[in-house]
Amino acid sequence: MSTNGFPADFFERQDMSDDSFFYSSPRKVVHIDANAISALKDVYLGLLPVGGTYLDLMSSWRSHYPPELKPSRVVGLGMNTDEMRDNDQLDKYVVHNLNQNPTLPYESNLFDAVTCTVSVQYLTDPVSVFAEVNRVLKPGGVFIVSFSNRCFPNKAVAIWLTSSDEQHIALVGQYFQLSAKWTDLTAQKTNPAEGYPPQANPLYVVWARKAA
Repeated sequence: MSTNGFPADFFERQDMSDDSFFYSSPRKVVHIDANAISALKDVYLGLLPVGGTYLDLMSSWRSHYPPELKPSRVVGLGMNTDEMRDNDQLDKYVVHNLNQNPTLPYESNLFDAVTCTVSVQYLTDPVSVFAEVNRVLKPGGVFIVSFSNRCFPNKAVAIWLTSSDEQHIALVGQYFQLSAKWTDLTAQKTNPAEGYPPQANPLYVVWARKAA
């Protein structure tokens, strides 16, 4: 058996129970340190359209969009109502389990940008989700996927836990390539600033644009 070109066991997890149980309690903590958050904001400033409509995929209580971007609308899709209710950058949010249903509850060609922050490692059918992101993006819209070297290991998929950071970059690139028509596929490794503690969180970002 395979899942969109990958062996099915690549997406098994230590905890195979319904994700709604794991995410039922809010976790109002950031999952990357301040330096990585700052680096992510710089990426967003360079890639997200000012005044655009954004979808924060696998959203939580913080979206990290720089205020200078002044988006016209931000929609969150995540697993915990309390977390998203506390996110003052969201204009609207919906609880939706992508591992049960990868179909996004939005019309096609709706968003200027979609972001997925430090959560891609939990997707059990990532190629289908990436295909859906492509559908809801406007032509030329950007999908930005960021991750670090941290995760909840009991909920991360097997292929993620057995891969290096560099292999994670290649893996996310495969998700793009297998899912839909994308252009300008780019990967960036952002290391902690010089002099920052060696235990600081690195930041990896992979993005592409929906082909016209």
